[in-house]
Amino acid sequence: MPSETIKLTAKFKLKTEPEGLEELFSLYQEIVNFLITYAFENNITSFYRLKKEAYKSLRKEYPDLPSHYIYTACQMATSIYKSYRKRKRRGKANGKPIFKKQVIMLDDHLFKLNLEGGFIKLSTPSGRLELEFYPAKHHGKFRNWKVGQAWLVKNPKGVFLHVVFSREVEVGEPKAVVGVDLNENNVTISLPNGEFIQIITHEREIRTGYFLKRRRIQKKIKTGKKRRELLEKYGERERNRLNDLYHKLANKIVELTEKYGCIALEDLTNIRDSVRYSAELNGRLHRWSFRKLQSIIEYKAKLKGLRVVFVNPARTSSLCPICGGKIVPNGHRVLKCSNCGFEADRDVVGSWNIRLKALKMWGVPVPPESPPMKTGGGKPTRYEINTLHTLYG
Repeated sequence: MPSETIKLTAKFKLKTEPEGLEELFSLYQEIVNFLITYAFENNITSFYRLKKEAYKSLRKEYPDLPSHYIYTACQMATSIYKSYRKRKRRGKANGKPIFKKQVIMLDDHLFKLNLEGGFIKLSTPSGRLELEFYPAKHHGKFRNWKVGQAWLVKNPKGVFLHVVFSREVEVGEPKAVVGVDLNENNVTISLPNGEFIQIITHEREIRTGYFLKRRRIQKKIKTGKKRRELLEKYGERERNRLNDLYHKLANKIVELTEKYGCIALEDLTNIRDSVRYSAELNGRLHRWSFRKLQSIIEYKAKLKGLRVVFVNPARTSSLCPICGGKIVPNGHRVLKCSNCGFEADRDVVGSWNIRLKALKMWGVPVPPESPPMKTGGGKPTRYEINTLHTLYG
């Protein structure tokens, strides 16, 4: 069976901030800013070139610092400078890039993680520090995973270690393809047997509600600590609600598609660059974190041995899945083909075309007429968000 690599990031909160860690954050920030300035002045976007030209001088200046801190600082500096150049080309950046955050990038030579013991050993200029962290329930699932890069992050809530774990999983040969169309307020699934299932998520209402709440706070409280605390409070609540929703949705999608072996999703990587609607709709689409939901679906599917493919999203909601003709609106969310007269919900059409595109991508011959829908009148079977808890069991 072919295998694929899954990567997930886990967060570990340290119990205390030991002596010497504050100095390490300041020292690392100083080195990264020196490297950013050097890259900016010499227009260097290559990590290898920056390391080659700056490594020796930094080793002389900081002889007690473990050398891998300079390697990771070069990686961070080139990443920041390349991001700055991209934003500048779009007219979104001015002046010189500066690294202000208290973040240290670590590779596997700089730290050792002991999940069973609940501590991290960190290399520093003064020797190895043992840092204890608060155990969490989800940490246990990473016991047999490979430890990769990590980031030591300091913020007002404390010091955290963000660790990237990886694992090889076997992906089976798919029996059929399931098309999944992600939208602001629902997820529509096209099954190979002709059945369509739509899960109403109410994500748009959740996001809009928190957006309006934050806007009221911004209008009422112009500046100050209270304003910042309230915005952070409701921002965190929104993230928690949506994370919970995304994981439940992903579990249900994988459950429905497990017996078929393959999930097809749209490649929406550059969708925000092409969004040119009203200010309100633009804002809504920019707040929609579709890629996060896709990544959760992807890793949960691969853990079950399912294959995930991404197809070109072009014209998935404007071509008839029956005859390939132009399909136009014929009501609120209903589309009708001007050629063969086929009529269905726009999300049904989208998920159906996603599945057909995945089949064509693999070279599977698609007949002129796709399997007929089991639901009458082009309407999918719908589940409301309040029934999801029952569905998930």
